[in-house]
Amino acid sequence: MTVSFIHGLVAIVCLFPVVFSALRGDARSDFTPNVAFWAWLGLSVFGPLVWVLVQLSGTWQSGLSSALWVSIAVTMSLFAMLAWSVNECWRLTPLLVPYMALMGVVALLAQATTTPAAAHPLAAVDGWLILHIVVSVATYALVTIAAVAALAAFLQDWSLKNKRSTKLTHKLPSMADCGSLTVRLLGWSEGILGLGLITGMVAQYEASGALLVFDHKTVLSVLAFLVIGGLLFAHHKTGLRGRKAARFVLLGYLLLTLGYIGVKVVTQIILA
Repeated sequence: MTVSFIHGLVAIVCLFPVVFSALRGDARSDFTPNVAFWAWLGLSVFGPLVWVLVQLSGTWQSGLSSALWVSIAVTMSLFAMLAWSVNECWRLTPLLVPYMALMGVVALLAQATTTPAAAHPLAAVDGWLILHIVVSVATYALVTIAAVAALAAFLQDWSLKNKRSTKLTHKLPSMADCGSLTVRLLGWSEGILGLGLITGMVAQYEASGALLVFDHKTVLSVLAFLVIGGLLFAHHKTGLRGRKAARFVLLGYLLLTLGYIGVKVVTQIILA
């Protein structure tokens, strides 16, 4: 068992205390986060972030395991900032953090079963490509949190319609808060995704002389941009929300996942 693998296990373990803190006690909707919650949330950011800083150490690795860990670290960092500054966002903890832990397990499996990707020093990587990578990872992190908020809205809608409240639904944001949070996050994601498409085209032009190459990643990213934009337009015009809106959000997230993670799965595992 390598040091990197053990470090990954420790990073995953760092995610769980904040979930227990968010779910502790009775199923009360009036629970507010205390000092312990914020400390555990800081730990959940610290573990994956240290893995990324230590393992990559000034390089960029395009492998599946590295991509997953970078996504986890950025998602948890953004979530911590949103939990602190956006009303009721912290209540997504019981859904988001276990999903991040699952991604960490997949990253460990990928690390153990695939050949490590070549590491490229950041100093040798084109500036536009670095900007495109940063924008892409930030977009994926925001859409991940938006998809979790949409899933929370779906669960709350199911709970209300079936009159079956659970401890989990008591801990999640209200349906109205989930909807407003989802729309806000998608609005930011759409703007950053548009910037990502532009920086990607510039990086592609500098690398090959072609402004746009219709590969799988590009097509899926454009489709995700259109789906998210269509959802925002429908929400503005018709007030689309609830289960129908959640389905479109999850579709957009699926498209981005296929473009960002799915391509790496195909190239590194299926076609390897």
